[in-house]
Amino acid sequence: MGKDAETHTFKSEARRVLEIVIHSLYSNKEIFLRELISNSSDAIDRRRFTALTNTELAPEGEYEIRLEADPEARTLTVWDNGVGMSRQEVIEDLGTIARSGTKAFVDELTKAEDGPDGQSSLEALIGQFGVGFYASFMVADEVTVLTRKAGQEQATRWHSTGDGSFQVSEGEREEAGTEVVLHLKEADPDNGMDDFTSEHVLRSIVKKYSDFVTYPIKLKVTRTETVSGETGEEAADAGEQEDGQEKKTEKVQVWETVNSMKAIWTRPQSEVLSTEYNEFYKHISRDWTDPLHVITLRAEGTFEYSALLFVPGRAPFDLFQYDSPYGLQLYVNRVLIKENADELLPQYLRFVKGVVDSPDLSLNVSRELLQQDRHVSLIRKRVVRKILDELATLQTDDSEKYLEFWTNFGKALKEGVSTDHDNLDRIKPLLLFQSSHHDSKLTSLSEYLDRMGEDQEAIYYITGDNREAVERSPHLEAFHKEGIEVLYLTDPVDEILVNVMSEFEGKELRSVGKGAVDLGSSEEKKDDTDGEEAEKEHSALFEALKSALEEHVKEVRLSSRLTESPACLVGDEHDMSAHMAQLLKQAGQDVPVPKRILELNPDHALFEKLKSIHEDSDENPLFADYAQLLLGQALLAEGSPLPDPVGFGKRVIDLMLR
Repeated sequence: MGKDAETHTFKSEARRVLEIVIHSLYSNKEIFLRELISNSSDAIDRRRFTALTNTELAPEGEYEIRLEADPEARTLTVWDNGVGMSRQEVIEDLGTIARSGTKAFVDELTKAEDGPDGQSSLEALIGQFGVGFYASFMVADEVTVLTRKAGQEQATRWHSTGDGSFQVSEGEREEAGTEVVLHLKEADPDNGMDDFTSEHVLRSIVKKYSDFVTYPIKLKVTRTETVSGETGEEAADAGEQEDGQEKKTEKVQVWETVNSMKAIWTRPQSEVLSTEYNEFYKHISRDWTDPLHVITLRAEGTFEYSALLFVPGRAPFDLFQYDSPYGLQLYVNRVLIKENADELLPQYLRFVKGVVDSPDLSLNVSRELLQQDRHVSLIRKRVVRKILDELATLQTDDSEKYLEFWTNFGKALKEGVSTDHDNLDRIKPLLLFQSSHHDSKLTSLSEYLDRMGEDQEAIYYITGDNREAVERSPHLEAFHKEGIEVLYLTDPVDEILVNVMSEFEGKELRSVGKGAVDLGSSEEKKDDTDGEEAEKEHSALFEALKSALEEHVKEVRLSSRLTESPACLVGDEHDMSAHMAQLLKQAGQDVPVPKRILELNPDHALFEKLKSIHEDSDENPLFADYAQLLLGQALLAEGSPLPDPVGFGKRVIDLMLR
């Protein structure tokens, strides 16, 4: 066991705590290496800061972290030349679960009035909770720690099998720092236990979690190299001879740096090439195309964080698979804490990729779940506003680029209207719609307002499955005649959008298929006596039609929106639209369809025919059939399904035969 050996038991009910750490705290076993590297980076930070005031504590070479695997012995060693630990610190810090030497160091340093510059940033040093080290027991049957504190001569050895006790003894180490030796369990990839002695596995873990750690992470690898040897028969048997020198190959072990150390988000945007941003985006998004737009954000002061965000150049295949993971990569001091931090991004902005790095963010003990504190809310709020403001700038400065964005992600952005009320006023101007004003060009609400006439009271829209369907709708006839622009809302999400967004810059959004429509001039609107008299004159006809169609129609009246078609169906102001009812039905929801209002065009020849049939109803008992045909024609004209297609077809044939 070694000189001056002592056996101790873990504090804080360690046996139970270790069991939780090993089996429950972490969902992904590979992150044990992230935790050990974080601890090493933390220890180096502490030594570097301490050496600012005591240069004798600085190492002779560069600060570094080393990984050395031995497949035959099934061991993995994580080595650093950080601050190290004294014997007492080993007992206290490695013997008490959830005790952190880092936190104690920070507390001590905070008390100092004349500490080194930058000490405030130490508050965010990784390891505040001191449980990451114990993740080693998820993958190892026993763990040995050899450490020597900077400024001291004696090293200390710590050893445990995770059974509730540990042994401490004197050890030997040439320089200050710490090395953790893990005696690994057998590999079991099916249960998340990869071969952690594999060079490929170790490289991928470092690249995923610790690529941007400030210090070089060096992996000991075996390489085949060509060397020169003496000429002669013996040498000739080993390789090729060239210019009197024998060339032969041999296997050598070298230290190879496996992390980039390039936290691109910490550099000023003016100093980063677009090609660097493109490569970084491809690295984190696994996309092979360049991003459409780059967004940078930096907050300084009492709470610091940086963000580097990307709007992709194309929509991913799973954009509308709502159970797909999304979110930003969350780093603390350049160490990946969570790959898809959806706490930092609302779902309607799920297409945005990027990273957030905060030295001040508070985490829970697992480092996998963010505490829902004000800092998380602050970052999310600022990130969302920054994204929306950048999109607004893009819309103004580069309309073609914004149109490219909208084509890919407009439908997702529309979801924010109903889910992000805090930013509704930022989202509204970003929305684009098809319109009767343009054959193909999309328009914003602001552009619509610029084209409105002085007497126009509302922004008019119509919903439907596609442009071709809504363009043929009879509801638009009077609007076309008067030259009034109508927005074509053809995305399913538009039905929800208009229910939430009732106005824009003081102008009401109004459906052309709901309520009464009066598009006359101001003077014409003042005098509606003729309309009232006409309603009274034809009241008997309206009652007869209502009675014949009582299952589907709650009212019959004259229309001011029809100029060519004989009839159309509309809803009350707050009724569910027919298109919305269809969408819900297609989604498998059993929704009650409200009765509609049947509007008749008094200037159409069919209106006079109906009057004649009604007046001669004793001689024309088929009035009810004609009423059903009129209803069917109105439904077909707006693109709605017939309630009784077979009955409608039979009535048409009977009419043809007569």
